[in-house]
This record gives sequence, structure tokens and C-alpha cells, in this order.
Amino acid sequence: MGELVSEVEDAGFEDEVLKSDIPVLVDFWAPWCEPCKSMAPLIDEIAEDFKDKVKIVKVNVDSNKKYAAQYKVRGIPNFVVFNGGEVKEQLVGVVSKQDLVKAIESAV
Repeated sequence: MGELVSEVEDAGFEDEVLKSDIPVLVDFWAPWCEPCKSMAPLIDEIAEDFKDKVKIVKVNVDSNKKYAAQYKVRGIPNFVVFNGGEVKEQLVGVVSKQDLVKAIESAV
């Protein structure tokens, strides 16, 4: 995980994501998930590309089930773009950088 990507627990989700002043890309993942691991370098790249415009956080679904359940995360990796506390886009599985950028840009 790059320095621009932070880990968020259920207890901090509301403050870090739902009350954020800027759009947030949430990466719902798990340590055992190989596709999640394969997406990590891409997430770090996007964090660099969008620094100061978008916050990027990771939520481990194994230890943080509340918001994973609330946002119906049934498959991982699962990327959810929030803006103003609302879901703007959601992508499931291994996706291209282009698709993630498009999802982020639609919320910015």
C-alpha cells in the first residue's frame, strides 16, 4: 500500500469517507484475495495521479464487515466511489485503470 492510500476501519468510515470534503475511492479487499493484490499497484498509481483531488482508502472486509454489508459488497476487489457521502460509482473485480479513472472522474 502506497503512502497516499490509507487503511480505514469501520469505526472511522463515516468520518473518512462519508463526511469527506473530497471524493473518496474505497477499495474493499481482503489479504487472501489474489485479484485484490494484483490491483494494489494500480490503486497506488491512481492515488498519485489524483492526489489532492481524491482520497483513496482500503477497507479489509474480513475485519470490517459493517460497511461492506451496507454497500452490498459480495465480490472483491470492489471499488466504490463516494462523493458527498453518496455512492456515485461501483466496480467489481479486476478492472482497468481507464475504467477506474472514468468512475473517479464522473464523481469529481
